[in-house]
Amino acid sequence: QVQVMESGGGSVQAGGSLRLSCAISGYTYNAYCMGWFRQAPGKEREGVAAIYTRVGTYVADYVDSVKGRFTISHDNAKNTLYLQMNSLKPEDTAMYYCAAKAAYTCSWYTFRAADYNYWGQGTQVTISS
Repeated sequence: QVQVMESGGGSVQAGGSLRLSCAISGYTYNAYCMGWFRQAPGKEREGVAAIYTRVGTYVADYVDSVKGRFTISHDNAKNTLYLQMNSLKPEDTAMYYCAAKAAYTCSWYTFRAADYNYWGQGTQVTISS
């Protein structure tokens, strides 16, 4: 059974940095389709970063609002997904979720929440001005 669990959220001032981690267990395939989403109160869940990785291939993409500020990465040895967030803004305040696609559906990255099979419980990120 695949499980994902986020950690690393918190409260920082605008301009600060946070790094989110997502531990993945029970996943034994050699390719990963994973993403970071966020949801602010009263808003829809938004994909902010996504990654596709397998031997010889590593592709990441970002929503325009976080390009140049956020970096998604995956450590195969630790089976952990990261989201490094720099130059944080108050509008980045949200609950952040890690998600993974099932192995049999993993062929490329996606920002569609409906494409993901496994979700973490979320970690809160609060940015003060």
